[in-house]
Amino acid sequence: MSTSHATATPERTRGLVGVLAGGVFMGAAEIVPGVSGGTIALVFGIYDHLIATLSEGASALGAALRGDVRGALARLRRLDWAFAVVLVVGMGAAIVTLSGVLEHLLATRPVAMSALFAGLVGGSVVLARGELHGLLGSVDRTAAVGVAIATFLVLGITPGRVVDPSVPLFFGAAAIAICAMILPGISGSFILLLLGMYEPVLAAVTDRDLVVLAAFAAGAATGLALFSTWLDALLARHHDRTLAILLGMMAGSLRVLWPWPVGADGVGEAALGAPVAADVPVAIAAAVVGVLLVVGIAWIGRATLDDTSDGLHDHETVTT
Repeated sequence: MSTSHATATPERTRGLVGVLAGGVFMGAAEIVPGVSGGTIALVFGIYDHLIATLSEGASALGAALRGDVRGALARLRRLDWAFAVVLVVGMGAAIVTLSGVLEHLLATRPVAMSALFAGLVGGSVVLARGELHGLLGSVDRTAAVGVAIATFLVLGITPGRVVDPSVPLFFGAAAIAICAMILPGISGSFILLLLGMYEPVLAAVTDRDLVVLAAFAAGAATGLALFSTWLDALLARHHDRTLAILLGMMAGSLRVLWPWPVGADGVGEAALGAPVAADVPVAIAAAVVGVLLVVGIAWIGRATLDDTSDGLHDHETVTT
């Protein structure tokens, strides 16, 4: 007999107002190079519940594909639809309303924006430690430091562009990149950049290549279903160790938010350059603002716990 982690509402799940706010900030993060929505989910305390919801949806899809219609419907009924819908609405609203503003600021104020995002991520690393259930042991601390170093080094790999990729390659790239959506610290667009598939994907969107876009969507759905199920199991069995590794990824990903990158790509560029003296005060101020913002975001999320937690209905724990 085993307890289903996916159907239990976590203690730290926020009320609907907090989830909506989390969705707004997650949506904003997803359109910022080098910043992951998973980082924001950790700060808001909804990360475990997000992964559990995705995993439950993946199990429903798997049951449907096996022809088990009754099992699929049962799993769909167990989904926390209030949580899922409100989160998606918040993310969609942010993407639609903020993409133009952020695109303009990233192009015109790259140093300040990089430092701001670095402050957001750095502050998130510190605050996300509050999601740990206990004190980290030496093995977990070593794992976190090792992953941070590995992430820092991997992000320094100079990406190359894949020329004339095949349709299966789009499928595989999407399956890998979509995992970044639910991992703190690394954005999906940056994963595509590392794989050399960023420009081909953009070209497919611009050209309305329906075959390629269908393959990309299928790969994304497959990757998200498989990875969320695996990550949900890790969080259920090894919560603090898994979270320590995720925190290491967040810390290592700060490389792509260095305010003075080499090259013309600006925010999200992994090649590190020397600081420009005239920009240092601006960068420091922006980083401080970023830290204060993430503290404020965390406060908003926590402040809604007592007042609106009834908006998220509790799911009964299912045993098999």
